[in-house]
Formats: sequence, structure tokens, C-alpha cells
Amino acid sequence: MYQNRLNIPSTNQPRVVVIGGGFGGMQLIKSLYNSKVQLVLFDKHNYHTFQPLLYQVATAGLEPDAIAAPLRRILEECPDFYFRMAEVNHIHPEKNTISTTLGELDYDYLVIANGSKTNYFGNKSIQANSFPLKQIPQALDLRSHMLQNFEKAVLESDQEEQEALKNIVIVGGGPTGIEVAGALGELKKHVLPRDYPELDLKNMRIYLIEATSRLLGTMSEHASKKASQYLQHFEVQLILNKLVKHYDGKKVTLEDGTTLSSKVLIWAAGVKGNIIDGLRPEAIQNSRILVDAYNRVQGYEDIFAIGDVAAMVSEQHPKGHPMVAPVAIEQGKLLAKNLIRMVEEGKQLQPFKYIDKGSLATIGRNRAVVDFPGGIRFGGFFAWLIWMFVHLFSITGFRNKLVILANWIWNYFTYDRGTRLIIRPYIKFDHEEVERE
Repeated sequence: MYQNRLNIPSTNQPRVVVIGGGFGGMQLIKSLYNSKVQLVLFDKHNYHTFQPLLYQVATAGLEPDAIAAPLRRILEECPDFYFRMAEVNHIHPEKNTISTTLGELDYDYLVIANGSKTNYFGNKSIQANSFPLKQIPQALDLRSHMLQNFEKAVLESDQEEQEALKNIVIVGGGPTGIEVAGALGELKKHVLPRDYPELDLKNMRIYLIEATSRLLGTMSEHASKKASQYLQHFEVQLILNKLVKHYDGKKVTLEDGTTLSSKVLIWAAGVKGNIIDGLRPEAIQNSRILVDAYNRVQGYEDIFAIGDVAAMVSEQHPKGHPMVAPVAIEQGKLLAKNLIRMVEEGKQLQPFKYIDKGSLATIGRNRAVVDFPGGIRFGGFFAWLIWMFVHLFSITGFRNKLVILANWIWNYFTYDRGTRLIIRPYIKFDHEEVERE
């Protein structure tokens, strides 16, 4: 017997429905291999994205297939597993069902692992005109738009218009912001002068704007200072303690009235949980779902949340755990064990305890910063090697590891970015939706 368009067979086993094929959802399903449950995964894409390297797709360092892997292939060895490419738009806890774009499905256990989306903090002009960097289509749009701007700049005789086409503004001084800035700095220094000899790139400006007093606010002061030094090497202009008030697609206006001319604004200033309708309002706090020490959603016994969307508030983490991949992976592993205890053994659940293994960020070749537990902090070439090893080890699929390693080696010795291709030109229509996630 099948349920409407979803074609999910009925089962005598408990059905675990997972929303989201990110780091947490993938780890949960992998950890439930051969368990006595039916697994159903929903995601609006049919692939898993390795988001830490999205910025390299956007800056012509990698092609998208290097950081993406088909969900069906990754999970093909999982018995009694079903994937459906659909969006979940409502949860009905009172009848243990979810509504999707393909129909409704009931569950015994529901795991919300659909991650986060860009937080524009209510600024509609930025939301409409900036480029976020959370998904592969967004990275490709950004790459095409920047390259199209340089093609236009070659033909532009008006100096002000040409500078607006060349200048790039990045908002947000976290890891994503500085990694994008460093990659663009490398392009400006080593690649663009060869591609566009007609342009004077000395007057190209790369701005990095951060609302607080320093970069990498979640890392150490040492990492922040090192990152600033590395960015200055690439002539990235840092603007600290300033908020962006408005962006119309041509000019960036800061809160003090300062304006910056640019036709590219990359928004890396924050994320928020990707909330699905249907949960009690008291289960939501600051756009994240409140969960207990077992990742169980507040007020529910059979609904769980893991990863970016979940806020496990404690004395040690008053705002919940950081919204990073290692947290989602560890929560996915433990929740799988707890679900097995609930389904097969009836044993007491184990609480989640996050062990922070450290933080890393890279700012171009030979330059990275590392914070390890115990106050171990350093930067430079060795930190860069560690950053590369960690990311290469974490990427899904042996082929993807080889492709990325080959690209990195080629880029390192040739100072080249082989994917400077406008395969799908970016065109923004007047009726384009403001929310692009």
C-alpha cells in the first residue's frame, strides 16, 4: 500500500522521517543503517552540499559537482530507505503527519535537520539585491554575475560606472566573509590581470564590512589579528564597527552615511534557523527550535531537531551550540543511538555533550588561522595545510576528494582558476522573488 504521490510503502517498523540532507541528516541516516526502522528523507535538492567550500565555487576555484554528492548514491546501501525530492511546508504534531509539496506522510519519529538560511535582519533592500552564499545555485549566480561585470567593464568608458562594476563588497567578518575576501584578493592579484589586461585593476576595491570591532568574533583575538594582516596583504579594505543600512544594487550605504560604489554585495553577515510551520510558538526562540539534552523538541516526545535549526540552551551555551557542521554531525550520531535505544532496547537516552575540536579559517594560499582547545593558536602555512587536510577528509565521496585535491594542486602551482566560465548567465528579473532560499 502506498501513500498518495509520495509512493512510500506502509511498514510494520517504526517510520523515522528526516527533513534535510545536510550534515546532521546525513549522519543520522548513516548511523541508522540496519536498524529496525523505515527511513524517509526529504530535501528540496537531490544532492548533499559541502557548504564550507561554496565560496570556492563562487570564486571560480571549483566546479559545483566537486562539492556536491547525490543523496541517493550516498545512501544507496541503506535498507528500507526512501528519498523524496520535496519541500516540507507544515508539521501536524496532533496527527503525526507532515505536509510536503508531494502530499502528506505520517511518522512515528520526526527529525528536523533542515539547517539554516540567510538572515537579512529585516533589511529588504539587501535581501532583494545582495548575493547570499548558502546554496550551490547562489554560488553559481554570484560567479556568473562577477564575471559578467568584468566583461561589461571592458566595454565601459565611464570611469565611475567601470569602478562600480569592478568593486566588490562583502558584509560579515566571520569565516565565510574572510574566506571569500581572501579568494577574491587572490583573483585580483594573480588571475584577473591576465584575463583583463585592458582594465586597470589597481583601482579595483574589495571591501569587507563587519558590524563589530573585530573579525572572526567566535575565534580568538590572535586569529582575528592574523586574519586582518592576511587580508591586508591582498589589499582588502576592512571597515569595522559599521552597519550596512541600504543597498540598491549600485551603491552601499552605511549607517554613518558613507557610500561605496559597487554592483556586487555578498551577504555573509548571519544565518537563522529554517523554521517549518506547525510547531508550538513556545518551541521557537530566536528563529531556532528549542530542544532538550536529547535533541527532543520542547513539548514533544516524538519530534527531534538537530544541527543549525536546533537550540540546545544550557549554562555553557546560553544561545545554543554554534551553528557549525561538527555540532550537526555529533548530534546526528547521538540521536541515531538514542532512537535505537527507544525503538529496539527501551533503554535510557544519553544526553548530548559537544566536544569542541577547534576552529579553522583560511585567507588565501599559505594563510590560515587555527584555534585548538587548550589555548593552542597559530596561523600561516602549517595552519593552511591543516585546513586543507580537514576539509579534504570531510568531503563526501572519493571522486570528489580527488577532484578537489587536483584543483588545489593545479591552482597552487599555476595561480590559475580554471572555472572562470559563464555557463549560465545571471539575469535578475524585476519579478524575481525577494526570498531566494
